Amino acid sequence: MNYRKDKYGNDVSILGFGCMRFSSTMGKIDVKKAEQEIMAAYRAGVNHFDTAYIYPGSEALLGEVLERNGIRDKVRIATKLPHYLIKSREGIEKVFREELARLRTDYVDVYLMHMLTDVQTWEKLKDLGIVEWLEEKKRSGEIRQVGFSYHGNSDMFCQMVDAYDWDMCLIQYNYLDEHSQAGRKGLHYAHAKGLPVFIMEPLRGGKLVSHLPEAAKRVMAEHDVQHTPAQWAFRWLWDQKEVTCVLSGMNSLEMVEDNCATASSAQPGELTAGDQAMLAKVVEAIRSAMKVGCTGCGYCMPCPKNVDIPGTFAAYNHCFTEGKSSAMWEYVKCTALRRTSTAASNCVSCGKCEQHCPQHIAIRDELKNASRALETPFYRLIRRVIRLFRAY
Repeated sequence: MNYRKDKYGNDVSILGFGCMRFSSTMGKIDVKKAEQEIMAAYRAGVNHFDTAYIYPGSEALLGEVLERNGIRDKVRIATKLPHYLIKSREGIEKVFREELARLRTDYVDVYLMHMLTDVQTWEKLKDLGIVEWLEEKKRSGEIRQVGFSYHGNSDMFCQMVDAYDWDMCLIQYNYLDEHSQAGRKGLHYAHAKGLPVFIMEPLRGGKLVSHLPEAAKRVMAEHDVQHTPAQWAFRWLWDQKEVTCVLSGMNSLEMVEDNCATASSAQPGELTAGDQAMLAKVVEAIRSAMKVGCTGCGYCMPCPKNVDIPGTFAAYNHCFTEGKSSAMWEYVKCTALRRTSTAASNCVSCGKCEQHCPQHIAIRDELKNASRALETPFYRLIRRVIRLFRAY
């Protein structure tokens, strides 16, 4: 297993175990199988395990396995504060105590603010006393490091990096999403600030493995270097020295063994110009199946009406490449969960965005199409519930 350093010089395995989707049978976590996978990863050198309060059964299962095998003090546990459920400082403490009990521990190595999308949300947490609470927990040793997981655009991500003295951050990043959400711009900005960057969705929930277009598979098959689609996706990430750790939701021993083998050989800067060109062709093949040719460059931003144009088009394209339900959830995260709505329906057709689009996309027309496809009655209901919850 290869390792990179965290903010304090500690070794972190470049492969982390994402605990959102443990192996399950009939909708229930298969404890025996999940334990085998966790322990196989641990024996192969994985030392970072990422869970969250809202992952059903995840914290409890992880805590049980680590305690039973006597390895709690040999690994890093990262879990998350569900700020969207919090109304007071007392609420923060209550959730944290519940997490410690589930995890069967008296401290967490990394505590993340879960799914931050804008600085305004962080400011609201500050009003509740989160900064003082975190400082108290760090002094007591109950929290060793503080970070945040992020879903939003790159400019807002850079503001988030500067909003607090974070110890790490967690972003969605892969060779298809190179310029979406925080993107390469955010990755480099955080790294330049000395902030370790952890990666989620390296395979886009498996889409870069099981849902590759045939044209993309042919490009990989014809390349002079042979790796599986998963191996290429991981190697593309680990090729970048700015990436500290990549999380993978491993739910089979074969997956654990393969990912750990890749993580034991991958090195920064190993991909050749030919490898990069091949992956660029793979991206082109994937994008050819998309509805809007948006690359996520962000030249169309900022929108005077606060529309997240790249985020909207990414979600809209996912309707056709990954399915409507996946696209809907992504759209909710990038529009409705933010303090100020960034929905496509905010567009007033001013046309400012189209003046700067290097792809010459008819942005106003495509935003209308995206709004019709994504802002369904179900979406509007979710947005209304979120607003009522925040007002409560």
